[in-house]
Amino acid sequence: MSDIRFDKLPPSTLSREDFLARYGGVYEKTPWIAREVYDEGLTSRDDEIAELAGRMRACVEAAGYDEQLALLAAHPDLAGKLAAAGALTAESTSEQAGAGLDQCTPDELTQFQSLNKEYTARFGFPFIVAVAGYQRAEILEIFQSRVANSLEVEFSTALEQVHKIARLRLTALAQEG
Repeated sequence: MSDIRFDKLPPSTLSREDFLARYGGVYEKTPWIAREVYDEGLTSRDDEIAELAGRMRACVEAAGYDEQLALLAAHPDLAGKLAAAGALTAESTSEQAGAGLDQCTPDELTQFQSLNKEYTARFGFPFIVAVAGYQRAEILEIFQSRVANSLEVEFSTALEQVHKIARLRLTALAQEG
């Protein structure tokens, strides 16, 4: 079974500037990942989502703790102040809206805000979950269960969620052309 390909604007055909403009936001506000992948060289294999996603993931996994922590810290709170102010990236705005986080009841908003504060104070980075396919109540349940994790488990879980978000964003880019 073949993976989804970037049929329009294949990554391997783009200039560095165009590649960075298109893929620099795949990992939230962390363009160095796309820059490093491009600078290592692209081939026609990178025109498949699985290959490009794997290379970007490997770049993150090879980075040190400080770079990984900065990547996690670049993510916004769910249903947080940036969302209320309309200051999220276009990708985050769309993803949060798709899960109904832009339509929280006052009680849900209070729960999210309380959990955001508790989680960030405990772990030093915001709660991250790939919200695609979930609704607000499910996300709150996941949030409540993960806040009890150890730092080691949560750091690993958050990175895995970041990779899932990146893969979803690459898929969306391939589908839009």
